[in-house]
Amino acid sequence: MIPWEEIDRAKIPGHEGEIILLKRGSEFSIRTAGTELMDSRVHGSEEALAKLTCSRIKQTSGLQILIGGLGMGYTLAAALEQSKADTRIIVSELIPAVVRWNREYIGHLAHVPLDDPRVSVKEEDVAKNIMKKKSAWDAIILDVDNGPAGLTRTANDRLYDGTGLKTSFLALRPKGILAVWSSKADEAFTRRLKQCGFKTETVIVRARKSGKGSRHTIWLAEKP
Repeated sequence: MIPWEEIDRAKIPGHEGEIILLKRGSEFSIRTAGTELMDSRVHGSEEALAKLTCSRIKQTSGLQILIGGLGMGYTLAAALEQSKADTRIIVSELIPAVVRWNREYIGHLAHVPLDDPRVSVKEEDVAKNIMKKKSAWDAIILDVDNGPAGLTRTANDRLYDGTGLKTSFLALRPKGILAVWSSKADEAFTRRLKQCGFKTETVIVRARKSGKGSRHTIWLAEKP
C-alpha cells in the first residue's frame, strides 16, 4: 500500500495541538493527534449538510449564507450548486492554513469553490461573524470541530451552548435555517435548540455518497 506523505502542518489557534495535511496517491486527509478529521474519499455527509439546508430555505433569491468551517470545500461546493447567481456566501475559517491548503493543494477536490465570485472568506472564528449582525442570514451552516461534542478546541463549545444558540437565532432572518453537522447524535443539543425557539429536525446521513459508511447527524433548526 502507498504510504501517507505529510504535506504540511499548522497550529490550531487557541489549542496546543496541530492539524496535519497528508496525501496518499490522489487521496488527501486532514488529521489531528492521530484522529482523522476529514478525508477526500468520504464527504457525502458534508455535501448533504448544504443540500438539506438549501432545500429548506424559503427565500429563493438574494440569499445570504454563512458557513462555519471550510474543511476540504465540499460543503461550500454543494451550497454553490444549490444557489443562484445572486447568492452571497461567507466562509468563516479559523485556521489560515486550511484556507491556504484549499488554494494550493486540495481545491481541485471540490472543483475550486473558493474561486467562485459568490464566495468571500473570513479567516476568523465563525462565532464572531454570527455576533456581528442580527437578522442577517438566511442560513448559518456549521461544520466546526466534531459538532456539539468538540474535539480540537474547547472554545468551539460556545457555538453550541444555550447562549451561542440564542446568538445564532438572533442572527438569522425569519424562516432562516441553522444547520449543524455532527459525528454523532446528541439529545441534549436537540433539547437546547428547541429551548431557544427553533423548530428542529434531525436527519441521519451516511458518510459516503453511496449511502454507506458511518452515520452522521445533521440538525436543521428553523427560526419561526
